This record gives sequence, structure tokens and C-alpha cells, in this order.
Amino acid sequence: MVHAAHANERERSSLTQSFERINVVGVPGSGKTTFARQLAGLLDLPYYEMDPLFWKPGWQESPDDEFFRKVGEVTSQPRWVLDGNYTRTLAIKWRHVQQVIWLDPSFVRTVFRVTARTIRRAFTREELWPQTGNRESLREAFLSRKSIIGWAISTHGRYRKEYSARMASPEYAHISFVRLRSPAEAKRFLERT
Repeated sequence: MVHAAHANERERSSLTQSFERINVVGVPGSGKTTFARQLAGLLDLPYYEMDPLFWKPGWQESPDDEFFRKVGEVTSQPRWVLDGNYTRTLAIKWRHVQQVIWLDPSFVRTVFRVTARTIRRAFTREELWPQTGNRESLREAFLSRKSIIGWAISTHGRYRKEYSARMASPEYAHISFVRLRSPAEAKRFLERT
């Protein structure tokens, strides 16, 4: 199998058409959810987002055994696009994955996007996942240790290091990796899929 990290953009897009189990990863604000939904639609694959598998109403976290079970149920299916990181689930979600698409735009772009998105959601009171009632707030975004903006800032460099290492690791040689470094690259990739 061609390792997509070394294939050109057109080859990566054509390779994606042959995959039926894809994980889209990246820091908050990288465009994972929008990209993964669009990709799933283009490939006619079921779409799953990891956040609603993890978060319960009132921002309560699922215990690992429950969360791992849910991720296992999704990824044991024959076809899917899964949006999300949750690196403690790698052994489960990458057991059957065929391709990992890593959205890796610049630090400034991701921080700007996650900040703008969070402010918009706080003002519109948008419910993030159906039936949870979970909404973002300015207080949580700017004055909390659990801030999604703070998370994006603190994980950007770490994710770059970790995903670069995983792409080069023999442990994951069975996975086709694609790294898209800008919204323009992501758009072109989808247009050629």
C-alpha cells in the first residue's frame, strides 16, 4: 500500500476513495468536523463524531469503560468516517482504521478559528450535540481551566509532535496517513475525492 504521507495530493485523494474506515484528527479549530462530514458525504460513508460519544448532559464525562465500548461499537462496523482525537482510544479506533487524515493548519489559524467559533456559539447558545444541552459559554472559554481555547493552544505543538511520530512509526505502517496543512489543501483534497 502506498503510504499517503509520501504520495502527492492527487494520489492521496484517489487513494481515499478506496477506504471505508477513516479517522479525521487535528486540534480544536482545525476544521475536523466540517471536513469529516463533507468527506463522509462524498464517499457515502456513515459519519460519527467522538465528542458526543464522550460528553453526557451537563458536560459530564463518560467513564472510560463506557466511552471505549461506544468507540468500539462504531469502529467495529465495516464503514465509517470518525471525527476526533481522544488519543487514549487509539488502540480501539486504529485497530480497523485504513486511513487517518490529519488536519494541521497553522497555530494562529487554529487559535483564531476556535476563538471565533466559541464566541459565536456562546452568543447563539447553540447546543453542541442533540439531547445533551451542552453549550459553550464565554466564562468557560476564557476563565476556566477546561477552556477549549486553552486546549487548542496547549495541544497544537504536542499534536504535531505526536502525529508526526505516529506517521513514521512501524506500529502504524498498516495505516495510510494524509497530512493537510491548510484549509486550501483540505478543500482541494475534498474536490478531488
